[in-house]
Amino acid sequence: MIVWVNGTFGAGKSSACRELVELLPGSTLFDPEEVGYALKQWLPARRLAEVADFQDLPSWRRLVPEVAAAMLDEAPGTLVVPMTLLREAYRDEIFGALAARGISVHHFVLDAEETILRSRITACEEYPGNPEASARTRRWRLDHLPDYRAAQEWLHRDAHVVDTADLTPRQVAEALAALVKDGTARCPIVRSSTARGDTVAAAVLLFDEQDRVLLVDPVYKPAWEFPGGVVELGEAPTDAGVREVAEELGLELEPAALRLLAVDWEPATDDRRGGLRLVYDGGRLTPGRRAALRLPPDELRAWRLVSAAEAADLLPPNRHRRLLAALAARSGDAPQYLEAGQPAALGLPAGSTAG
Repeated sequence: MIVWVNGTFGAGKSSACRELVELLPGSTLFDPEEVGYALKQWLPARRLAEVADFQDLPSWRRLVPEVAAAMLDEAPGTLVVPMTLLREAYRDEIFGALAARGISVHHFVLDAEETILRSRITACEEYPGNPEASARTRRWRLDHLPDYRAAQEWLHRDAHVVDTADLTPRQVAEALAALVKDGTARCPIVRSSTARGDTVAAAVLLFDEQDRVLLVDPVYKPAWEFPGGVVELGEAPTDAGVREVAEELGLELEPAALRLLAVDWEPATDDRRGGLRLVYDGGRLTPGRRAALRLPPDELRAWRLVSAAEAADLLPPNRHRRLLAALAARSGDAPQYLEAGQPAALGLPAGSTAG
């Protein structure tokens, strides 16, 4: 289990977490900043110059859940993590990786009025004996308060907020320990399948009168997706598409109504399994059916109708290529076959072209 204590600088994360480790038997303190400091030593200066913060490094976001999982293997129990995460996509990426490993996360945000935060930051002497370094740190933290204000909407929606204005670090830790015990802040994480090897997945595209396509925003996943999911053992892909649409949107479809648009062979990567991805046309959604859509709150945050161009900003590149191929097939007579999102010729000699 992980207790992730979020919040901006001055909220009291570090001091409260040190106290919390004493209150949670078998717990260990893990500061992901140390992973960032290590990367600053390992990565070339030219790469570090390209980012404003080590959280912008994909390697940091990948290593944090890896290190956390390794620490829990070495010292089973609770990992207490004081770490500011203000970008929702980064939170999605890290928590999603933890969920894939079956690690539960209790997510807290320590909060206080901005005047209190500024007062605490100004009074902090991060580097005793080095006033210049302390002044730079204070300025950096003060400059990032607007980022916290901007992130409060999603933070306060997804995490349990604890107001630290009138609490000592010990009192904050006691409040956190009680909330961990009753499970109030446990994230409703969707765990990845434990199946190994390649999979078959079915996605269903649904459209409105303007031919915009419906996308869904999964919980703790950094990008939007098509409605759909992995085909279960012994299940027909069309049945899987119908089942997933019913589970994710509360929408009943008939398997016979689905039209195959694209088949994409997706190669496996370090963090994702590969396999066949089938994309179906599920038809148009009337305004009445759109109004009746119901999302499972522990799986999906939102749905949205977008144009193909708008989808480019929401989907990973390979899935956007898959969407474009499916849209092209929708106006044609035959499904498209792709490999890694790219059209692949079938049964044609090298150098030849289709008809």
